[in-house]
Amino acid sequence: MSNAQNWIANRTQSFDSSGIRKVFDLAAQLKNPVNLSIGQPDFDVPQEVKNAAIEAIQSGKNGYSPTQGIGPLHEMLTQRIREQYNHEDRDVFVSSGTSGGLVLTTLSLVNPGDEVIIFDPYFVMYPPLVELVGGVPVYIDTYPDFRIDLEKLEKAITPKTKLILFNSPSNPTGVTPTAEEVRGVAELAARHNIALLSDEIYSEFVYDHPGVTPAEVNPDTIVIDGFSKSHAMTGWRVGWVHGPKAVIETMAKIQQYSFVCAPQPAQWAGLAAMDIEMAGYRADYQAKRDLLIEGIQANYEITKPGGAFYVFPKVPHGSATGFVTRAIENELLVIPGSIFSQQDTHFRVSYAAPDETIRKGIDILNALAK
Repeated sequence: MSNAQNWIANRTQSFDSSGIRKVFDLAAQLKNPVNLSIGQPDFDVPQEVKNAAIEAIQSGKNGYSPTQGIGPLHEMLTQRIREQYNHEDRDVFVSSGTSGGLVLTTLSLVNPGDEVIIFDPYFVMYPPLVELVGGVPVYIDTYPDFRIDLEKLEKAITPKTKLILFNSPSNPTGVTPTAEEVRGVAELAARHNIALLSDEIYSEFVYDHPGVTPAEVNPDTIVIDGFSKSHAMTGWRVGWVHGPKAVIETMAKIQQYSFVCAPQPAQWAGLAAMDIEMAGYRADYQAKRDLLIEGIQANYEITKPGGAFYVFPKVPHGSATGFVTRAIENELLVIPGSIFSQQDTHFRVSYAAPDETIRKGIDILNALAK
């Protein structure tokens, strides 16, 4: 028998493989599932973006790029960030996807034993990344309406608190915090000298009110964004991170010895993506959100999402894990909330799907509720 199991580092033992992958494994057994589980756009990459990538490849732009990104993309990001914030101490670099940016953030900021505040429900990567670098996740319960209680947040802060992870619009709930909540989080972080990371990968998909970022209030906020969700470039792995120069320089330094750089042809595609108007795509997803909510709200308790492309209903009975198992038995793929939370009471539905698929999902969900 191999001794390979004995070689595995202890740091990997604190978390399991993504539960989403387990749902996908179950899905593989279904012939024609109604798939409302996927966290990526159902539209294709815009043609202008494809053309830019093809041109980059054909013209030989296939080698390493500078760690901070190709010059034209880095310059355009710098210009737009400067126009939006006008912060003296704000730099930017191109990361290998927003996930790469999250990895580099935790590696750059979190020491073993440092506490990191995470709002529950949360993006599935947050706790494992914190634990991977020896940090301690501290969860703030936002149930039942997924609003941020600033008193709870302040009580959770200790001398060991190093970082607050903030995500708006949220995955998995789709909820967008109010301007007052955002301002409160930003001011608390500044007052207690705590790093604040704002994960804004769904920033292009905000529907009912303008999006608000804590970086507008707290100039030391670190912001992560990218092209994966906005332009359906999930497999292209191009994001960006901006924040205080000392933090960005550290993250870029670690990128040199890990990811090296984002894929160069995809960066040229990202440059083209910067000039594409997304209003039509945004309107389409707002309509899909309304279609789903109107279809199931009579049978499910729902907090209306203000962004992203997710709804996070409460199960009408039993646990979310049991409910999702029954849903899969009825050919419907959704994700149990326990993957994103310390609770097992809700489930995530993605409406990044054709309207016909959403309608089929509505029928199955309503039948399951009864």
